[in-house]
Parts: sequence; C-alpha cells; structure tokens
Amino acid sequence: MMNLPLVLRGDNTSFVVVGGGNIAQRKIRTLIAAGSTVSIIAPELPAELQQQVSEAAQATWHQAMADQQLDFGNAEYVVLATDNSELNQALADKARAENRKVCRVDQTSSNDFIFPAVIDRSPVLVSVSTSGASPALTRYLKERLEAFLPLEYADLGKLMQSLRDRIKQKLPARERAAFWRRWIHSNVPELILSRQHERAESLSEALVDGADSAAGEAYLVGAGPGDPDLLTFRALRLIQSADVVYYDRLVNPRILEFISPDAEKFYVGKAKSDHAVPQDGINQLLVQSAQEGKRVLRLKGGDPFIFGRGGEEIEELAAAGIPFQVVPGITAASGCAAYSGIPLTHRDHAQSVRFVTGHLKDGSCNLPWNELIHPHQTLVIYMGLTGIPLICQQLMDHGMAADTPIALVEKGTLPDQKVHVSTIRDMPEYVANNSLQAPTLTIIGSVVSLHDRLNWRQ
Repeated sequence: MMNLPLVLRGDNTSFVVVGGGNIAQRKIRTLIAAGSTVSIIAPELPAELQQQVSEAAQATWHQAMADQQLDFGNAEYVVLATDNSELNQALADKARAENRKVCRVDQTSSNDFIFPAVIDRSPVLVSVSTSGASPALTRYLKERLEAFLPLEYADLGKLMQSLRDRIKQKLPARERAAFWRRWIHSNVPELILSRQHERAESLSEALVDGADSAAGEAYLVGAGPGDPDLLTFRALRLIQSADVVYYDRLVNPRILEFISPDAEKFYVGKAKSDHAVPQDGINQLLVQSAQEGKRVLRLKGGDPFIFGRGGEEIEELAAAGIPFQVVPGITAASGCAAYSGIPLTHRDHAQSVRFVTGHLKDGSCNLPWNELIHPHQTLVIYMGLTGIPLICQQLMDHGMAADTPIALVEKGTLPDQKVHVSTIRDMPEYVANNSLQAPTLTIIGSVVSLHDRLNWRQ
C-alpha cells in the first residue's frame, strides 16, 4: 500500500484550487462542505457554484487565468485542475519548492494527496479510493457501498457520540470497552436503523445503568420470490445479524448463505401434506427463542403478509409481548410476472389484479368463482398447480372464455425459470403431458398475451 489513508480536520486546512472545470468543481464543493479555507483561481465558474462560494465564509473566487507565477498565499495544499499540462507541471514544481502538497488531476501517479470518494453519514465517513488509478471504479464502488449504508447510520453515530460523555462519567476506563461491545451487539443499532429512536434511547439508558443487553426481538422478513438480488437492504441486514433463523421451503438456498455462520438455522417449511413443524409449533418457537434473549429471524419466501401466515405468527409475538418488526418482500406475483414480461395491469388489457390462493386452510380449492370472472382483471393464483384442471373448468363453467390466456411460471425469478403459456381450455391437458415442478404461479388474463413480445429473459 503506497497511500496512507488519513482523515484531516477540514476546518483546519487551507487549499488553492486552480481551474474551474468539472473535476475542479467537484473538489471545490467537497472542500466547502468540509469547512476548509479554499481559494479558487479560475476564469469561469457556473452560477450555482458561484452562489455556493459566496455563501461560504472561508471560500474566495479570484476570476482570473492562472500563470506560472501564481501566488499560493498561505495554502498548505494545492489542487491543479487546468487543461494545460505544462502549466500544471510548472505550478506543481513551484508549490513543492515552497513545501506545499500537490494534487494534479491530469497526472495522478506522483500526487502528494488524493481526494477519495466519500460516503457521508456524518459523523460516520467512509472513503473509497483506487489511488488515482481508476476514478470510474472509485465511483462504482462508492455507489455500491452507499446502497448498503442507509442514512440512519448518521443517527447511529450521533447517538454514540452523545453517549460518550455519559459513559466517561459513569464507568471507569477499564470497563468502557466492554460496555461498548455490549452496546453495539444489543438491539440498539437495529432500532436506530429501523427508525425506532425512542426505543433506542430507552434501551441505551438502561444499558448505561447496567441493565442486561440480552432483550429478545423477532424479525418477520420476506425473502422474495427466489432471486437473491430481489432482497431488500433491510432484509439482508437482518439476515446477517440474526442469532437464530427459522426458514421456509421456498427460501432460495443462496439466500441462506447470507446467514452468519454463528447463527442457529432451523427448517420449518411446508409442502403439500408435509409440514416439517406445524404452524402452532412455529409460533411457539419464535416466542420461546425471543424470550431467551435472541434476535429471531423468521424468513419466509415472497412477502410474509401475502399467503405467508405472517399475520398469525406476529399475533403470537404480540400476545407474548415480544418486540418485532416486519420487512416486506417482493411477492411471487410481482416477481414472476416481471421476470416473465407479463405486466399485471395494462391500460389495454387489465385495470385491476386479484390475488387468490389455490390451496385453502382445509385443503380445498373452493374459491368465489363468480367474483373471479372479469374481462378487465388479471387473476393470479398462488399454490394452484395441482388444482389446475379444477380451476380451469370452474372458471369456464362460471363464464370465463375458454380461449383466455393462462401462464404457469415455474421457478419464477430463478435461473431455470420456465413460462408455460396456453389457454384455460388447453392448459389442463398441457400440464398432464408435461412435468412441471413447484413452485409454480398461475397468471390468467389478457395480459398473458404480452409475454412473447415483452419477455426480456430469453
């Protein structure tokens, strides 16, 4: 590593920026935001930046062309960003002869300092640098990291900052490190990130007063329809931080790889006539684990509140007084339709969409058939593969046209996804003559006719 990453006090440094192009403008904005004293030498600046400079007490703009005799004043750091390589070289030599540090934007290999890309969650700052080798890669990495660091990390940093004085007064030096380890591994950080500031403050105060940090909590998290890229950021964060995970059959094994190796994992999935753990047993496991002080993750395929029995599970948690949060996931209807090029609504085809399950609690498929027949509605049926002959026949018996398009999306959003398209008259025979595997989602309606044209995952 040839570069030494340091953090400087912005309000205790002085800079000269020579040039007013796009790169210079980015540097100027960074320096103004940091509170640095900055002198800008450039013939032109955009009006918006001129306004920003005029409002900054420590920034000045000298509207002039630079030459080789430029006076750097009291600046410790010099940024050279003109489009004249010879001028940049001459000014770099002059600045170094005067014991100043130099950053040339047109020749980075010999720079004394560089500007990293900064993810600002003040007081938390994360800098990303490729040592000047590839600004494009620096920006790319910054964007990826920024997505995983929500703005609430600023609130987390501020809370820790506010606690420091209290901890110094309350605890002797030898006990502080242990306290911060307890605090950071408590529920406080997650409470801040989920915007539950009052609970976070209360728990922090209790921990400062010596309370036990092992208060349990439960997270009901939707894992989406299969593709790990469809997880929400919050879902990923909770998956990584859980102490114990209870997961379903439809959760992609690749998503399970995000679970901490230190966490306990329990399969509680359900298939037709084969429940690894009865629903009442799952409910009790969630309560029991949380009462043991664990962070309990209930990981469910799709969205927990759409045919996922999530409501039943959090009823049990609420009755037991267990704190919980719910993280929605992309439901199978949205995921499978999007990955099949079948818009669930379309002004020329369907102005409404209805979700139903083809497998009721008592094992039947007794649906309100009359309500499902509508010329401008998309009908989505979950868990209906084995009932396709009955479903198609009932829809036709209740007035749906026999040539209505139907799609069965097999293993939706996964690499081996297959989309089977037919009509409600012919689909039962198609299913009988082909080997389809669950999970399979059924989409019925005029929108299915768009599949061939809009299918982007060939």
